[in-house]
Amino acid sequence: MSNALHGDLRIPMEIRGALRTGISRLREKQVASYTLAAELLLLHVLRRDRAWLYAHPEEPISSQELDAYLSLIGRRADGEPTQHLTGKQEFWSLEFEVTPDVLIPRPETEHVIEVALDRLALRELRAGRAQKTNGEGFFIADIGTGSGCLAIALAKELPAATVYATDISPAALAVARRSAVRHGIEKRIHFVESDLSRPLTADGAREAAFDLIVSNPPYIPRRDANTLAREVRDHEPAIALYGGEEGYELYSGLIGLAERHLRPGGIFVAELGHDSLPAVQPLLDARHWKAVGVSNDLAGISRVIAAERLP
Repeated sequence: MSNALHGDLRIPMEIRGALRTGISRLREKQVASYTLAAELLLLHVLRRDRAWLYAHPEEPISSQELDAYLSLIGRRADGEPTQHLTGKQEFWSLEFEVTPDVLIPRPETEHVIEVALDRLALRELRAGRAQKTNGEGFFIADIGTGSGCLAIALAKELPAATVYATDISPAALAVARRSAVRHGIEKRIHFVESDLSRPLTADGAREAAFDLIVSNPPYIPRRDANTLAREVRDHEPAIALYGGEEGYELYSGLIGLAERHLRPGGIFVAELGHDSLPAVQPLLDARHWKAVGVSNDLAGISRVIAAERLP
């Protein structure tokens, strides 16, 4: 089977040959980042790291491994995301499980973590308190947790904090919970099935009050669906992608939930969609919020909005 898949090949293939074949096939199909995708899929099949791969280019690859690799290359060429094929994605130097039930974590979402940690530290400094680097006494909520990347990263950074992770999708919550188990913090994160219309409760009855609420809400305009890469449009969950026809419709409910559940001085941090700032920023009005700030990503795009809850 391996020989047939590789055309006229009649001799065992070395790792470098397999990698070249994978790169070539993905390049022919105009797959984005084709070299990286070919590498990641080969590492996944071989269960090795990149250092080993490039230190052993002459190592033979078995026919079974080659068959598995070329099958994954074919699926990637047909549009399946690399992360769905490997079942994982790195975020904040942590490995997260990825399935078609959750949005694939993106590097730009790490700005939410950076802004949240900076805001918490600044708040403690302004109050004249020693900065609680372990998060002791903090209550944190991640609204629309998806893969759990924000909730779990914050739980790792603030190991004494209590974290709630909510999502409307039970399948997404199951994925996030498995990643929390992988990182040994499942007992510190409360996974709650909920949407923006329901209040958050700490014990099934009493409404929770938080020091920090973060979110990466769906924010792609549905009218832009046809402009998305097929990997995104055809394989990532629509419920995690589209924020309404214009893309920013969910922010009003999200900010309303934050107004209800943040303690005075509590911090709200959310990722922004492209061009959504003019619609979102006015929702953080001066009656309820202060210190509204916007952070750009490395491309200069307004990526994160943050504010502090007034008493």
